[in-house]
Amino acid sequence: MARSGTSALTRVVSLCGGTLPAGMVGGFVGNPAGYWEPRKAVRLNETILRRHGSAGYDPSLRLQEDGALDAEARAACIAKIRRYLSTLPAAPLVVIKEPQITALSDMWFEAARHAGFDVAAAIAVRHPQEVVESFGQRRPGNPKALSGALWLRYSLLAERGTRGLPRVFVEYANLLEDWRREVKRISAALPFDLAPPRESGAIEEFLKPGLQHQRNCGPVTELFGTDWISSAYQTLGAAARDEPLDVSVLDHIFEAYRVYETDFRSVFADFRRLQKLDRFSRPSLTGAVLEILAMAHGRKGTWA
Repeated sequence: MARSGTSALTRVVSLCGGTLPAGMVGGFVGNPAGYWEPRKAVRLNETILRRHGSAGYDPSLRLQEDGALDAEARAACIAKIRRYLSTLPAAPLVVIKEPQITALSDMWFEAARHAGFDVAAAIAVRHPQEVVESFGQRRPGNPKALSGALWLRYSLLAERGTRGLPRVFVEYANLLEDWRREVKRISAALPFDLAPPRESGAIEEFLKPGLQHQRNCGPVTELFGTDWISSAYQTLGAAARDEPLDVSVLDHIFEAYRVYETDFRSVFADFRRLQKLDRFSRPSLTGAVLEILAMAHGRKGTWA
């Protein structure tokens, strides 16, 4: 999930032996240390999402529905991703971070395998309140409910999409507290060895505490009248401490979110359809029609 420490995690892994693609997204006011995600991957994912009625800030699960992409469209997406992957550096370990991959992970992983890569995942976890507040700081006026829904959606998809793969969960706060410990955890969980640089000053400088603008270790604020967010965070946070991952909890949350999200999506679609129809109906015309009906009923009874 964006704002979950993915930039910090990616850069630390790259400084410990991972190779980054060329053409990174550089630093901005909200993240002066840089995002460490390939510009071409960002454009590729945005194109795929928009072409199929979604976007990076889409809280729905529309692309995870059966038949969301037919076989031809899916094959075309995989082919585009594979063409991009063919441009990556020849290295034992290549690191790609782009949060929107989470919504398209099945196609990215299939394309990677076709391109001859083995796939492993490092999943960043961060306190939901920190993510919500970080979004609000970066995008003033961004509704907290939307930010919370995005945290939940991306967190659930990141876990579901990597089942069966070598993977590790890394809490952002833990990485800042002791990056050497987290690097050892990553190496132990994934099929490669990370080697911290002899001079660790680059990592120490990169992980400066002052760049963490949001800190929250308190209880999670629920936004939907359920315990979905707190339960998901507790479950993923436990995995980031190397405790057993209870996927049944995450499955229950995913199914509940999927049902409610689909129902509300349908309601909003109906509202927009009716809103478009209302554009052709002026208040003055509506009033005239009602008066004609009243006259037809002699302005009597319920029409009096």
